[in-house]
Amino acid sequence: MDNYNTPRLYQGRPDEIELIRAANRGTLTKKQTHQLNQLLRSPSDSKDAFIIKPAGEFLQDATSRQNGGMLFGDFWYEGELCILFADTNVGKSILAVQIGDALSRGRPLPNINMRAQSSIVLYFDFELNDQQFSKRYTSAEDGQYQFADTFYRVVFNPDAARANRFTSYHEYINNALENMLITTQARIIIIDNITCLRTGTQAAATAIALMQKLQGLKNKYELSILVLAHTPKRNPAKPISRNDLQGSKMLLNFADSAFAIGESYTRADLRYFKQIKQRSGQLTYGADNVYLAEIIKPYNNLHFSFIGGANEAEHLLQYTEQQRQSTEERIIKLHQQGLIYGRLLRIPGLHTLRYTG
Repeated sequence: MDNYNTPRLYQGRPDEIELIRAANRGTLTKKQTHQLNQLLRSPSDSKDAFIIKPAGEFLQDATSRQNGGMLFGDFWYEGELCILFADTNVGKSILAVQIGDALSRGRPLPNINMRAQSSIVLYFDFELNDQQFSKRYTSAEDGQYQFADTFYRVVFNPDAARANRFTSYHEYINNALENMLITTQARIIIIDNITCLRTGTQAAATAIALMQKLQGLKNKYELSILVLAHTPKRNPAKPISRNDLQGSKMLLNFADSAFAIGESYTRADLRYFKQIKQRSGQLTYGADNVYLAEIIKPYNNLHFSFIGGANEAEHLLQYTEQQRQSTEERIIKLHQQGLIYGRLLRIPGLHTLRYTG
């Protein structure tokens, strides 16, 4: 009876094909079954669409790679692609530089769990020009703040001339980013912010494509990535949620974790950090326990000073009775000026105006 051990009819036929044919005939031995399983698994350098291995091997691989290090408390872990989003001028860039500076030195921030190991950090700054950046980290009395040599600030090169060699600007940026990772051997990168890398009219689609590329680079080079993003104008009386991420909350599907910075309406310099999504860690800083911090610049270093937990509701804009009455008066005034057309109805006892066209 023909089986795997008999001479092959086609000498050039691959081993896996011979084994599959034998399996269909039901003539595989236990050893041949093991050989087939080994051959069907995609090798580590496979370019196929899928990788197939027993589930237990994935657990073993993950355990061997797992270090569980906190890069910024429960907000951002090693090996994660994390999104930090907030409104403009709330302090995203300040926090990003502070985190990158601490990681490059291997010195955890006060009151924040972080790994104490010096690392090369690439901070892609697409927000501030050189003068604006210098102003934040310079003072007349103390001069310039001394960053570690392992903390690199990366900006666009206005004289770059290689973009025309690529089919798209998106491909050009991806290539430049990967070349920089190879050159510097950096494994921690911060991108400030994703909006500046979008091109074309399909901004959301471009951002999603970029997130997919970043996930690919993360897995290929075992990176930890922090991506900054904006929130659109939002109701300051409502808690921050995943719906506040500008462009598309679909971006969160490609992130391992996400957190946001909110403004406290109790003090102008007070902010709070809130976890929005987490996979590696725990939901420690939700709505009932956001993490408070204040922006300070005692010397030549603009940064956050971390305070502790609080309830988010205490720091939202309170829509008081006085504000409701003020809104009513404003609507009535606009109506009298002819800027609101139709009929306004006041419901007694409810302080509510209804508009009928």
